[in-house]
Amino acid sequence: MYQVSTLQALALGYNEAVVTAEEVLKEGDTGLGTFEGVDGELIVLDGHCYRADENGDVTIVSPDTGIPFCAVSKHYGKQLLELKDMKNIEEIRTQLTNKIEEVFGLNSMHIVRIAGEFEMIDARSEAPYKSHHITLKEMLSHNQREFKFENIRGTMVGVYFPDYMDGINMPGWHIHFLSEDRTKGGHVFDVILKEGTAEIDKINNIYINLPKNPAFDTYSLKQDLEEEIKSIE
Repeated sequence: MYQVSTLQALALGYNEAVVTAEEVLKEGDTGLGTFEGVDGELIVLDGHCYRADENGDVTIVSPDTGIPFCAVSKHYGKQLLELKDMKNIEEIRTQLTNKIEEVFGLNSMHIVRIAGEFEMIDARSEAPYKSHHITLKEMLSHNQREFKFENIRGTMVGVYFPDYMDGINMPGWHIHFLSEDRTKGGHVFDVILKEGTAEIDKINNIYINLPKNPAFDTYSLKQDLEEEIKSIE
């Protein structure tokens, strides 16, 4: 896993660019994150970096686009899981967790792609909100927009981090969506899946690229933000 910064830093308001999209794509072809100023949701799929804007409209970003936080990896799809008639996101998360438990993976990281047909995707994205030391929760209260896609084909991209890595990233499954035609997407709140195939990879090492800007060291990353991060998710 290649990760830029930490979720704890993002949650506390550090959203300055650390790397570019071009640099991220050298490290992984699948993953998720956000952009400088929390300017939309980031989805990396098939080696391309996409932005879902505040309306859920998707574009490919330029190579020099700044990224403050993301997690990406190479995708191989070593574990396969067929999914059908999943009524909500929790059913999918449970099935994914059961699958990774088969390979004793609950203390490892994982990345997943779920390609399929969806009855409904309940999602969000956000407009940019440049400000220092303003928490992500407060920012989202100003610039987040929610939307739904119905009867749509596409791919959900997700990462799994174990509980003990809380603060580095979101414990459990964090999932974004990208439509098959690459025009719609966002952070997934809930989903109704008609049928699809999950391709999962277990990951046993991580490289974290921390911000070099001295401003990064003005953030108190020892704070317990578990409840705040859950509310953001």
